[in-house]
Amino acid sequence: MLGGFQRVVDMTNGRGLTFAASRLTLKESPSSVKDLPEWNFDGSSTGQAPGDNSDVYLRPVAYYPDPFRTEGGANILVMCETWMSDGKANAYNFRHDAAVLMDKNAKHEFWFGLEQEYTLLDAMGWPYGWPKNGFPAPQGPYYCGNGTGKVFGRDIVEAHYKACMYAGINISGTNAEVMPGQWEYQVGPCTGIELGDQLWMSRFLLHRVAEEFGAKVTFSPKPIPGDWNGAGLHTNVSTTEMRADGGIKAIEAAMEKLSKRHAEHMKVYGEGNEARMTGRHETASYDKFSWGVANRGAS
Repeated sequence: MLGGFQRVVDMTNGRGLTFAASRLTLKESPSSVKDLPEWNFDGSSTGQAPGDNSDVYLRPVAYYPDPFRTEGGANILVMCETWMSDGKANAYNFRHDAAVLMDKNAKHEFWFGLEQEYTLLDAMGWPYGWPKNGFPAPQGPYYCGNGTGKVFGRDIVEAHYKACMYAGINISGTNAEVMPGQWEYQVGPCTGIELGDQLWMSRFLLHRVAEEFGAKVTFSPKPIPGDWNGAGLHTNVSTTEMRADGGIKAIEAAMEKLSKRHAEHMKVYGEGNEARMTGRHETASYDKFSWGVANRGAS
């Protein structure tokens, strides 16, 4: 059987947060990820390797039905890790360490629910649906909005939702956000490293769908300065202990541990969060740890 095989590499490369894709044709449809061959690419073109030793190797770790090439049902999208010729993980292969950490703590049976906010932009980089060189009416009617003038880009959102469902992504919902042109979708529950694989593949699909509409996607925490909400990735987490009777005690213990490493954690939660987390627009202060029950302003 001939199946179009698009090998998808999600990476943070030398030029920032980007997604790269290349295509390969297989003679047989795989029955597991182990059936998929390794491949390689020119890492010097993506800022992941020097020109005099440019080969970066792609190791498949997950694959999904391809929602863009549905003929025959044989086409797939493949998530790959990046490795160097010396057998070491590429400097931008953050998945490898994450997978090791997940395996090490598998006994806790982590469940993750992810809320990915993003902003749609037009081809010129201005928020989708906003007046050219201007601004829409103030925030208020846009959150979970309905109707012309309150919602911008729903056709993109619907197409992304369908693409995720076809691909087997555990997408569980979507809604318009507070800032016009800003949206959110939810992925989960997921367990272990699956949380990262499904999130990154859903992001790839979002960029790919937006391309069809001549739109761009940004995950910038604060794409528009001023009195406009930012965008984040809210992560819901639970363990076996937290889900058991009396689990609130385990949650409180986790909050105490998190509070002691707040500054360290914030450094790796993504660039630009200090512009979003000002204590306004449903955020906490970037420098202060806080928690609460149903508290939208907690960190």
